Parts: sequence; C-alpha cells; structure tokens
Amino acid sequence: MNYQGKKRIEEVKKQWESNLLNKVLKKFSERKNTFVTGSNKEINRLYDPLDLESFDYVDDLGYPGEYPYTRGVQPTMYRGKLWTMRQYAGFGDAEESNKRYQYLLQNGQTGLSIAFDLPTQIGYDSTHPMAHGEVGKVGVAIDTLEDMEILFSGIPLDQVSTSMTINAPAAVLLAMYIAIAEKQGISKTELNGTIQNDILKEYVARGTYIFPPLPSMRLITDIFDYCSKELPKWNTISISGYHIREAGSTAIQEIAFTLANGIAYVSAATKKGLDIDIFAPRLSFFFNAHNDLFEEVAKFRAARRLWAKIMKERFRAKDPKSMMLRFHTQTAGCTLTAQQPDNNVVRVAIQALAAVLGGTQSLHTNSRDEALSLPSQKSVRIALRTQQIIAYESGVAETVDPMAGSYYLEKLTTEIEQGAMDYINQIDKLGGAPKAIEKGFIQKEIQNSAYKYQKDIENKERIIVGVNQFQSEEEPMKDLLKVNPEIEKRQAEKLNSIKKRRNEAEVQENLSLLKKIASSEQNVMPAILSCVRSYATLGEVCDQLREVFGEYKDSIKI
Repeated sequence: MNYQGKKRIEEVKKQWESNLLNKVLKKFSERKNTFVTGSNKEINRLYDPLDLESFDYVDDLGYPGEYPYTRGVQPTMYRGKLWTMRQYAGFGDAEESNKRYQYLLQNGQTGLSIAFDLPTQIGYDSTHPMAHGEVGKVGVAIDTLEDMEILFSGIPLDQVSTSMTINAPAAVLLAMYIAIAEKQGISKTELNGTIQNDILKEYVARGTYIFPPLPSMRLITDIFDYCSKELPKWNTISISGYHIREAGSTAIQEIAFTLANGIAYVSAATKKGLDIDIFAPRLSFFFNAHNDLFEEVAKFRAARRLWAKIMKERFRAKDPKSMMLRFHTQTAGCTLTAQQPDNNVVRVAIQALAAVLGGTQSLHTNSRDEALSLPSQKSVRIALRTQQIIAYESGVAETVDPMAGSYYLEKLTTEIEQGAMDYINQIDKLGGAPKAIEKGFIQKEIQNSAYKYQKDIENKERIIVGVNQFQSEEEPMKDLLKVNPEIEKRQAEKLNSIKKRRNEAEVQENLSLLKKIASSEQNVMPAILSCVRSYATLGEVCDQLREVFGEYKDSIKI
C-alpha cells in the first residue's frame, strides 16, 4: 500500500469513527467489553487494509497448488475433485462393522475410516483380562487376520481409500490390511489410505500407548521406510491435532503441538538415513474443526503455510509434494452436548463448513447423538448428508479458497501462524517435542487452556446453547445404539477357534523371528507381516514387542 493510499484510509476511518461510530456507541453499548476468538485472542471491531500493511500477496498467499500453499494444495481444489467423505465408524465385531461400512458406501460415502475398540488400540486380544467389558465398545474388535477378512468382506481394497485410527500397534494392523489385499489378489502398490501411526500425541492427549517413546519412534520410522518402497500410495502417518484439541487446547496450540510432533517424526526419519523427498510426500495430518468459524478456517490455512516453510527452510526439502500439508478433518466431538442433541446437527454443519472453506482433503462429520452413545444409523446418515449438502448445494466448493482476501481472515491466519511458531520455538529450546512431552510442558499448556475454557462456560463468558443458557425440558433421546454384550463372548469363541485351526508351529516360529528382529536394527514390518499371515493374534505380536521394548508408564507430575 502506498503512502497516499494509507493516508486516505486513515482519514476516512477517523471521520467514520467521529461522525458515526462514536455517536452510536454513546446510545448503544456493545454486547461485551472484549470479544475474543476460541484461542482468547482479542477480535477488533473492524478490519481494513491497515491491518494488512505488511501482507504480501505472492509471499503470504500465492496461488493454490504452489508454495506456500496457503490457498490449498491443488490448483483447482474442489472444482476438480471433492474432498473424501470418510465417516469414522466401527463397533462390536467385524460382522457388525462391515454392515455399517456397506450402508455408508451405499449412501454415498467415498472412503472408509476404521474405529478400533480399546483393547485393539492397546495391543490386547479380546480374551485378555484387561479387555473385559471393553470389547467392541468404542470401535471394532480385531484379534486376527480372520477378523480383518470379515471386516472388509465384499469391499475391494483397490477401489476404496481406507483410514485406520490406530497408533501403538499400527504396524500390526497395516500388516493385516496388506495380507487381506494379497488374499483379494491386489498388489501392495495399489493400496490407498492412511494409518494414524502418531504416538507422540498419545503421550500428550489420548493415552493409548504401549511402548516407551524411543522404540515407538523406531516402529514409526520402520513403517516410513517399508511403505516408501512397498506401498507408494499409502499415507504412512496422520499427525493428529484432533486429540490435542479434544483434550482442551486452543486452535493455536493444536497447530503448534501437531507441527512440533511432525518435526520430531521428520527428524527421526532423516537421522535414520531416509531421504526426506521419498517419505515426506506421504505424510498427512488430522485436525479438529471447532465452532469458531473464522478462526478454524484461518487455522487450516496457517497450518499449510507454516508446514511448507518448515519443510523448505528447516529440512531443505526440494520436492513440492514434501512441503504440502494434506489433512483430514473431523468435527469436534468435545462440542457435542447431551442436552438438546438436535442442536449438534447445526454445530456439525458449521464445523464442516469451516473444514471445507479451509481446504480439507477428507472429512468426517460427527453425529447428533454421539454425546450419548455410538451413533445410530439414522444419525450417521444425517451427518453424511450434511457433507453432501455442503458439497452440492452450498456453492462453497465452486471456487478455490473463497474467503481469501478478507481483512479479518488474513490477519487471523497470520496471527495463528505467528502464535504457533512461538510455541514451536519454545519446544525447540526444550529439545524438541519428545523432550517437551517428557518435561510435561505440552500437557500443562493444554490443561491450562482446558481449565480456562471450562471456567468461561461456568461463568457464562462463553455461551453453550442448551447447556448454560437457553435450557429446556426434553424427552430422553430414543433409539440410541447399544453394543450387544454378547459380542465379547462371540469374539472369544472366534479367537479360540482360529487358534485350534492355525499351524501353531509356524506361528511360534514367526513370533520368535519377530522378537529376534525387534532386538536388532532391522525393519520389523516384514516379520510382523509373516506373523499375521500365519494368524498370530494382535496380542501375541504386541507381546513379543513388549518383551523387547518394555511398556511405557506415565510418571509425569504436572
């Protein structure tokens, strides 16, 4: 902006404040003394070109599909291809979950997203004492390759993209997926999907870890290495801010801590000798979409720009694909209310709109009843239809980055980027994300933010419709999904049956080899693949790794 242009705007703004604004404020005060974003950043009454004096269109914004990717990772974005509509689903056993996947695919879902039950997530078979009462409750129970065969029955893996939310035993579930493809006659090179495989956020926000950080990082880099050679279309990690946000972080912290974890994974892989431009193009991210529409859109754009700079300037990546931040979004589970659950349909629509305006590559929309139970079939259909209405009726997918150039949005994008970078610098001074986690820094920051957010709700500084204001008496919601308690018994019977039918000598030989390889520096993926092909159980494979790596016990005092 030239001097004369700036001067004219300043003069006109002063006239507006004097002649109109101040007179109105004398008669009618504003609703609050201070307006803030979800991250507690003060929001100005008005934004204009003066807020973007240092803004450079080419350097800060550019064009979609080009560095720094602020406007999107593809030149045409949704004009070329809509985001993948990937509803997260899984409950009970493989038979029940397969029915839900078939239903979703028939209703227009374009990708699968697998939820595993808690025992599966922490490497226990359904018959383990620790699994009692949890089998099939928050996801599908998977004990052996046979369960995975049933789970994907009738679903050709070369025609669908599959995302698996699994972390500590990610290598085992990926091996099972590869083994199913082999049985379907599909080459590994044709498999398309993502495995979450993000252990650092488990120590911070979620808790489904098994092994200590060092061997966990080794498993992750083994997957990077194996997939770069064998599964070229597979996204080897989904670096997750979603669970960090669900634990109570702000939008700025979500981006900062997620990208700091990403830096740790890239550093570990390059130290192992992997070529950044071989493995980095298959990195992906997973973010939360919260209620503050403008902050969320700005957050996604800031994350893309910041990651591009980190990869180019810090890691010297040369391949443009290494600098692209591609991400999946899920609407915010922590914003769903048990009170007036139909209100959640509106919340989810706003959050999904933010994800699309922010340029997501795939999207899960939560269901209205998820504060009460796993989603019913009817609620899941409404959630999927929400995405479809945004895609086909709203018009927001017709042009690339339609909110670009908004004075408020561009200012917010820059503020979020700068705030996240400040956190990353602090984490670097602590020795990187793993060290910051060991010292409890990240956990404490999240806890402080969660505490403030809750206090704001209790003090009615944040209004949650139907919870702390606009309450009403209502009938309890009907037709909630309940997991059949017989699932645990059926799963145990299935597991005992497969153990009687398998070649036990072959299983034990493969498990013994896995333990030997895990004790060396060799890549564990081929050995794990041999184990699951012979129908070794998830728990048996993880137990071999437990014997070598040990188990992580959280001892951080915050």
